[in-house]
Amino acid sequence: MKFCKSLAMLVALAWSLGGPATPGMAQAWPARNVTIVTSFAAGSVTDLTARIIAAALQETLGRTFIVENKPGAGGMIAAQYVAHADPDGYTLLLTTNSTHSAINALYKMVPYDPIKDFTPIARVGSFPSVIVVNPSVKVNTIQELVAYAKANPGKLSYGHGNSTGYIVGEAFKHEASLDIVRVAYRSVPAGVTDLISGHIPILILDISSAMPQIIEKSMRPLAVFTKKRSSELPDIPTLDETVMPGFDLLAWVGLFGPAKLPPEVLAILERELKIVLAKPETLEKFRKSGIEPYWGGSGEFKDFVGTELVKWTTVIKAAGIEPE
Repeated sequence: MKFCKSLAMLVALAWSLGGPATPGMAQAWPARNVTIVTSFAAGSVTDLTARIIAAALQETLGRTFIVENKPGAGGMIAAQYVAHADPDGYTLLLTTNSTHSAINALYKMVPYDPIKDFTPIARVGSFPSVIVVNPSVKVNTIQELVAYAKANPGKLSYGHGNSTGYIVGEAFKHEASLDIVRVAYRSVPAGVTDLISGHIPILILDISSAMPQIIEKSMRPLAVFTKKRSSELPDIPTLDETVMPGFDLLAWVGLFGPAKLPPEVLAILERELKIVLAKPETLEKFRKSGIEPYWGGSGEFKDFVGTELVKWTTVIKAAGIEPE
């Protein structure tokens, strides 16, 4: 009888403090450090985006946001890790179209569902990309590169460090009927090193990673992928303008949580990301890193991911790429 009275007193006290006394009573999020997993290596533009976002959220939310790189397998390692993490808001994924738009058409066995296994939080930006050559390659335009490749079948190679580079490279080869050897890298920085040292003549990469070398004239830009020219390279034509009419492909970046992320955590992250992405200091960091900022909340991002999955799959199949 005394036990029942004591239990009743505890329950009454809990309700007076704002809710029921249950073992799973949640503390306000974030109550501890948060890990943002990235799908590519340190030094990549995805990594830079994650670190800018992590620093901004750390400042506004007062908890440490740790960036953890898990590169490899087209981003599948990182995506699978987060898909299987507890949906408590303490393990998030900062990733790109590689893991959520292209993956199903590039691999036969994908250990997660890019739609069902994640909670889209926000789309935060995009990475315009470019085709570049080593200055030793005697071409100055993308049309000249096509002519040179046709005159030297099998003698050229192109490198890429992500799925965007792979897809554009193969689409370019297919469209122009070119025989160019593909060289895959685990990350873009490794491809940059090989292009500058002359181990590969052609590289497809994000403009952010290319700009320092373009300025130093250690690589020559030939074309960008989107229909609209890049503000960073306004004199460089698009593939649509030149050798691939109608081609328009933009690499995007966004933040996800595992499926069934608590609504209150999603609301906090969505709200805080919108705030930090409107700050001049964040926009300036993005600009200096070659990231085009974009704000798209959870609902918009969810629809966008579904649409992009169809779009990229169509481009991949049209390029004749067979899933591995």
